[in-house]
Amino acid sequence: MQPQFTLTFTAGPEHIDVLGHVNNAVWVQWMEAIATAHWEAVAPPEHVAAYVWVVARHEIDYKGNIGEGETVTAETFIPEGPSGARFDRRVDFRNAAGKVIVSARTTWAMIDKATGRLLRVTPEVAAPFVGGR
Repeated sequence: MQPQFTLTFTAGPEHIDVLGHVNNAVWVQWMEAIATAHWEAVAPPEHVAAYVWVVARHEIDYKGNIGEGETVTAETFIPEGPSGARFDRRVDFRNAAGKVIVSARTTWAMIDKATGRLLRVTPEVAAPFVGGR
């Protein structure tokens, strides 16, 4: 089983659009927030100091939404090992009833902070994030 990481987000007034629910751009911000928190919580400090991740692609399914004051639990994991400099990441947002209301598969690329160049994800970098089923 892949190691999972969770965070809770609560919709504030700044997150709400003219339709009265969380704006789609906010969901993307929350995807970045949980991905970053997962990296910083699990990766060894020397990896956090040396590498940074950038988004290469988002694929998002919106199946529901929440309003101001409502909370979602975001769950993220890496479904399979890296491909070169890239990792795919899943993020599911569950409402208070436990229903997935937003689901995403994002592709992240690893960058060397010192050079600004793409780097191949090594087995040592990947190890804390991928597990066997």
